[in-house]
Amino acid sequence: MTTDTSLPEAAAIPAALPATPVAPPHGRTAALLILTFGTFVVGTGEFAIMGMLPEFAASLGLSPADAGYAITAYAIGVVVGAPLITILGARLSRRELLLTLLLLFCFGNILSILMPTPGLVEVARFITGLPHGALFGISALVAASMVERSRRGWAVGRVLSGIAISTLIGAPFSTFAADHFGWRVAYLLIGILGLVTFLGVLRYIPADVPNRKNSPLKEVTALGNTQVLLTLLTAAIGFGGMFAIYTYLTSVLQNVTHVPEWEVMVYMVVWGAGMLTGANVGAWLVDRNIDLAAILALAGSAVTMVVFPIVLHSHLGLMLDVFLVPAFVNALGPALQTRLMDFAGDAQTLAASLNHSAFNIANALGASLGSVLLAHQYGYGALGFGGAILSLAGLLTYIIALIFLKRSGIQEERQTIV
Repeated sequence: MTTDTSLPEAAAIPAALPATPVAPPHGRTAALLILTFGTFVVGTGEFAIMGMLPEFAASLGLSPADAGYAITAYAIGVVVGAPLITILGARLSRRELLLTLLLLFCFGNILSILMPTPGLVEVARFITGLPHGALFGISALVAASMVERSRRGWAVGRVLSGIAISTLIGAPFSTFAADHFGWRVAYLLIGILGLVTFLGVLRYIPADVPNRKNSPLKEVTALGNTQVLLTLLTAAIGFGGMFAIYTYLTSVLQNVTHVPEWEVMVYMVVWGAGMLTGANVGAWLVDRNIDLAAILALAGSAVTMVVFPIVLHSHLGLMLDVFLVPAFVNALGPALQTRLMDFAGDAQTLAASLNHSAFNIANALGASLGSVLLAHQYGYGALGFGGAILSLAGLLTYIIALIFLKRSGIQEERQTIV
């Protein structure tokens, strides 16, 4: 299929993604493994504080609500850091930028444990969040560069599955470490794992040639693409429903479903398993039909969220829904990340990084919507309906992107396997 690259919105294979797969120095399996390990470590650093918040708050003499500002500081760091660092590092190779970002991540975690006051800890968490989005985005691009075009979804999904594994294993382990040894020890371990990732990238990731003549402004101007902006908007809205539920899931389990304390952790593990399943199934479907993958993920998540208030009093029903909600939503990740590769042109790194800024905007949007619904006494069941609205809004945004694409007359090069 030919692509009309004369059109401004053309979706030709970007020059930033090589036509032939890059050969890692010690094999593709080892390279993908270290990238997946890296997203696991960074994901653990993000989600760990949610489980250790009571111990974190008590050690700093804060209320849980005030301690939550550390989470907000990290999220702001992610939103600010993804575009800022990517633009500043435009002349670095992807491997050089990955190594720089990992050093900043390790520094931020070590700084977090050394700061004596809540305000300084929040500053340290902001610094730790700065490399977050760019780390995920560049890891996805490096993974895609090492496989054939028809397997990009698989490679991206495999690397980003580290985020899901962090909710399944990393965050619960961090909670255990914080409960028994303190939150500072937990973050010390995360920092050490970040250093292990740095050494792994140094050894296993191929050294690509940097473009020293690349202009930071070129990264920004290349984003003047309707499809890129609509894809990012889909992420900023479509992921929000998951966080509307996840943020208050523990409260739902304790106050509505009335599960024993030990069973709360079981639900959290089930949630993580759903995220992991969604990442892998979504990646598999992306390599067959990327648009179908995104539409099914958004529509399916809306349905499972509408079911949420219906099963609140059923242990088994709620556990099934707690698996399906993140499974459908997380299946959206590989589709949007891969779609950005198709349309970003010369802004590959910036677009991939901004996808994770959009993800954190969705986090804030979903949590804020949940807070508003509960503050107005709509009850915990309303979280499901509010989340469904966000999923449907994300679906509508994606459909609008497809309509604009069709009207532009562009035929995009995509693999469709029946």
